[in-house]
Amino acid sequence: MSLPATSPTLPVEHSAPVLRLKRGEERRLLAGHLWVFSNEIDTERTPLVQFAPGALAVLRSHRDAFLAYAYVNPHALICARILSRDPLQPVNDELIGARLRAALALRERLGDARYCRWVFGESDLLPGLVLDRYGEVVVGQIATAGMEALRATLESAVRHVVQPQALIWKNDSAARDLEQLPHVVHAACGELPAEVAVVEAGLSFAAPLAAGQKTGWFYDQSGNRARLRRYIAPGARVLDVCSYVGAWAITALRAGAAQACCVDSSAAALEYATANARRNAATIEPLRADAFDALRTLLAQGAQFDVVVLDPPAFIKRKKDIPQGQAAYRKLNQLALGLLAAGGLLVSCSCSYHLSAEELLAAIQAAARHSGRFVQVLEAAGQSPDHPLHPAIPETRYLKAFFCRVTRAVG
Repeated sequence: MSLPATSPTLPVEHSAPVLRLKRGEERRLLAGHLWVFSNEIDTERTPLVQFAPGALAVLRSHRDAFLAYAYVNPHALICARILSRDPLQPVNDELIGARLRAALALRERLGDARYCRWVFGESDLLPGLVLDRYGEVVVGQIATAGMEALRATLESAVRHVVQPQALIWKNDSAARDLEQLPHVVHAACGELPAEVAVVEAGLSFAAPLAAGQKTGWFYDQSGNRARLRRYIAPGARVLDVCSYVGAWAITALRAGAAQACCVDSSAAALEYATANARRNAATIEPLRADAFDALRTLLAQGAQFDVVVLDPPAFIKRKKDIPQGQAAYRKLNQLALGLLAAGGLLVSCSCSYHLSAEELLAAIQAAARHSGRFVQVLEAAGQSPDHPLHPAIPETRYLKAFFCRVTRAVG
């Protein structure tokens, strides 16, 4: 005789407080998403206020079916994030270690796993966690109260899996504000270095750590910088806008470009760009200025370039910023088009999640029509494969890059 289907019985040691959804709110989660929003919770049966920030819970449907183990933050709009869908695999050292090893195995297949994005949050089933490797140094960012509560477990697992000389937490992102977490930069083990070393496609770089952007480096663009090489003609003149520490420009110079100008508003970033160029037997021309102001000045001077790379920070951080941000992308591309020689290459990027690839392409085309240019898109790209997409979570797809040939003829 067959037994009726029931929710799995959890061992006593795996028990945790229950967080129950409203009727029908499990559909998106069953499709693979990892986020639970506060308005999806049946707060009459399981009040959110009973959970401390970062607490672990058993997520159940309105009908009491087991859905997942998740961590909870009652103060955040995304009030819970799933860590395990296996009722027999609660959140513990074993689970965290397995997730880290699986993420590392992927990066080892992609190339040099010593220099890469090791963990990309939800896409590696570790929501709220980013880990980057810089040789023997691991730099992490924790964005959620749930991951913060698991920090000791994470530190132990990282040390066990890769034995780094140093593990640095650079927990200073704006995402922590949404979770009511403080901004802290400190070493969990080893010494806190002033900078990190990067090896990318045979080139050597250094980037500031505590005073730098993100974890110090933008591994998400490494694949696109590799793509750039095929488009660099011997003797090309290159303009790298929002250059940070000069990775695009130096890649172009080592691929055969003759000149490269790096534009950034940060004097410290340009000092690193200059030093990175020397490190790779190259020379850049630093230009400290706001990107828009720099492009206007160069236009007034009649400057011309064979390649212009636009890699600005996110102009759109919230939905309400979309109209203003779209205008900024259009204007930046319009100014860049005016600096390109006939047949030149425009590499136009956006890391704004709220700007779709189609909208960035529309901004490029609007800029082209206004400038009397004809644009041909040669490649449409995204983030490097060490930043994999989670197919059920569109938020994991954020980086867009278009490689465009530009001519003066109007199409």
